[in-house]
Amino acid sequence: MMEYFVRHRTTYRYLQDVSHSWHLAHLRPRVTPLQAVHDSSVTLSLEPASRVAREDYFRNPTELFSIDRPHTHLEVLAESRVTVKPAPARASRDSLPWEEARARLENPQDEEERDAVQYLFDSPMTKFESDIGAYAAVSFPPHRPILAGAIELMNRIHKDFRYDTTVTDVSTPVDRVFEIRAGVCQDLAHVGIAAMRAIGLPARYISGYLLTQPPPGKPRLLGADASHAWFSVWAPPFGWVDLDPTNNILVGESHVTSSWGRDYGDVAPVAGIILGGHDHVVEVGVDVIPVDPDSPELP
Repeated sequence: MMEYFVRHRTTYRYLQDVSHSWHLAHLRPRVTPLQAVHDSSVTLSLEPASRVAREDYFRNPTELFSIDRPHTHLEVLAESRVTVKPAPARASRDSLPWEEARARLENPQDEEERDAVQYLFDSPMTKFESDIGAYAAVSFPPHRPILAGAIELMNRIHKDFRYDTTVTDVSTPVDRVFEIRAGVCQDLAHVGIAAMRAIGLPARYISGYLLTQPPPGKPRLLGADASHAWFSVWAPPFGWVDLDPTNNILVGESHVTSSWGRDYGDVAPVAGIILGGHDHVVEVGVDVIPVDPDSPELP
């Protein structure tokens, strides 16, 4: 079990005055069976005209706030302390054959199955017209356990797609990512989600963070020092299992979960609408710092 202090600082600098702005933030980590949130705060550099904390449709904690005075600078600082447990051991061969898992959702019998159904369908950022279904089918021959197929799919995405921060942005459609075989963590997660949905299997998008400094002797993980993303598959009888195609690993103690939804658009760390501003620059800094129980002082 690991305890972390997570700091996420987003700074907006505008060329001209912004007269009004409205923002939706997914910055507070959510509680999960494997993650406890001990404290969490979101601090604004300007006094908001309105501010509401609530859960969204997916039960993610959110902050909605507005600024109604002219400004050329805004900083949003989120700080949280969380504990993450290791994921339980799961033998992929013990998951249901993927066809049986798919058939279960044709007539869902319980809350978990009904929840999974909503992740079967196209969402704005995972709509596809490419042959991504054929790409997925390679990992799902008849009767293969669903988790074994999902892990192989993750392996192939990691191998076939180049991690490149220069070729996509937050609006790049999944078909374009599939065509150029490159992108960042958000894009690789979208490929995994679209591939699973293309063959009738549910998958959801997870937004979160990676441990900034790797354990001694371990390689540095791609995506550190930034918000990170991966995808999750419904693999009965284990429930939801998270996979990180950027680093080709099952998600564990090095990952902090913030929010989940159908795709990035549901859980962008900070989204909003502004009046004015003209050109602007957004700077994001993230630290995920292991908490030493013998030395609780934080930087």
